[in-house]
Amino acid sequence: MLNWILALLSALLSILVFPKFHYVWLAPVALTPLLLAAAREASPRRRFALGWVCGVVYWAGVCYWIQFVLSVHGGMPPTEGWALLALFAFAKGIHMGVFALVAGVLMRRWWAIPTVAALWVAIEATHGSLGFAWLALGNAGIDMGLPLRLAPITGVWGISFLFAMMGTALALAAMGRPRIELLWLLAVLFALVLPPLPDQVRGRETALLVQPNLSESEEWTPESFTGMLDELGGLTLRGVLTEQQNPPSIVVWPEVPAPLYYDEDPRFRGFANQLAQTAQAYFLAGVVGRTMDGAPTNSAELVSPAGTAVSRYDKVHLVPFGEFVPWPFGWLTRKISTEAGDFAAGTRVVVSPVGAHKIGAFICYESVFPGFVREFVAKGAEVLFNISNDGWFGRSAARMQHLDILRMRAAENGRWILRATNDGITATIDSAGRVRGALPSYVQATSYSGFRYISEETFYTRHGNWFAWLCGLIAVAGLVPSCISRLRLQTSR
Repeated sequence: MLNWILALLSALLSILVFPKFHYVWLAPVALTPLLLAAAREASPRRRFALGWVCGVVYWAGVCYWIQFVLSVHGGMPPTEGWALLALFAFAKGIHMGVFALVAGVLMRRWWAIPTVAALWVAIEATHGSLGFAWLALGNAGIDMGLPLRLAPITGVWGISFLFAMMGTALALAAMGRPRIELLWLLAVLFALVLPPLPDQVRGRETALLVQPNLSESEEWTPESFTGMLDELGGLTLRGVLTEQQNPPSIVVWPEVPAPLYYDEDPRFRGFANQLAQTAQAYFLAGVVGRTMDGAPTNSAELVSPAGTAVSRYDKVHLVPFGEFVPWPFGWLTRKISTEAGDFAAGTRVVVSPVGAHKIGAFICYESVFPGFVREFVAKGAEVLFNISNDGWFGRSAARMQHLDILRMRAAENGRWILRATNDGITATIDSAGRVRGALPSYVQATSYSGFRYISEETFYTRHGNWFAWLCGLIAVAGLVPSCISRLRLQTSR
């Protein structure tokens, strides 16, 4: 019974770490109860069960907003929405189950602190490739100056490693293990000699971020569509004229729940081209594109001040149930977007020229993939833009969770990120992950934002997820002696 209580306590602590609670000081101790339970439990099957239950409760507690999205925007009855949330949590809980299963073995060794922390990072890094990624434990360090120094070197994984080390050490101390086994914590002092984060400086370039605040349930007619364009065009131009001495060099419209087709709708294409010419600025907007075979894509279109198309980026990482329905759930629900058929995924990262500089724009959920966002910077992007529609989340904590994830991407790559959303949170983030300004949510407004082009690359940008791979090797190496011992035992029998 105590082991089950400890596992559930870890789930509760992990939920409290992130928005909507945001008790980030709990991050270094969140894994401690589960590790105590795993160390106490001799049965591999029960260790896995303890971790799995912890993971189910954690994912359901942090991503509770999935039920709202499916029920309100996906057309599912509330009970079916809750059932699908439970199914999602059951699947994601497997990650935590594997962690507890293996950590129970590593906790018996004097090298438990680095190997358990490495195991945590290695498993955490698999979420994106195994269906759905969201908050890494290291995201809790986005406002912690010292741990955040790791981000430009290791990415978020180094901060997750740091918190997992501290949680493991606390569990070992509670178990009465020899103090010498805690000396691994001296590695934490390494953060003291790392370069400090970039200073808070004023942006020299300017952009206009537009927050349209369009309804997610609007039934668009030719008349309402024209009215929407007129309204947002006026809002945009008024924002451009606010600072006539230093007008914005780029205007950004977010991903919106409206039928914006640049390539196939002459009316919107003419509007977008004319808007860019009138504003004498680049115009970046979320649109629906088409593949060569006609499938819809969630895209970002860039138009030059001369009123000509510069580039189009097609979203590579699509949202399950939002932009496509994964097999075998097609019979159970429909996707959230209103396009006929699933969106098609893009195939490449696009970095676009803006005068003498280069920019990268990624879309919404793609911010959760550290290695993917890094590719834009590695290919020359000097500033990043994120266009999103977090209106699907309702008034849930997912909005703040998403913003924290995006801030970590800025700190990892040393790049300003300018974020335009439909109804919030529209924000300007500097190269250290600090929010330099944000619009209030659920209002129609514009943000005149300063930023800087930066050409220097961080270690993480140059080398990617090297630390996550290293952690995988460390975790495997830590298991080798146990595997050899078990093999010898079986042979002697």
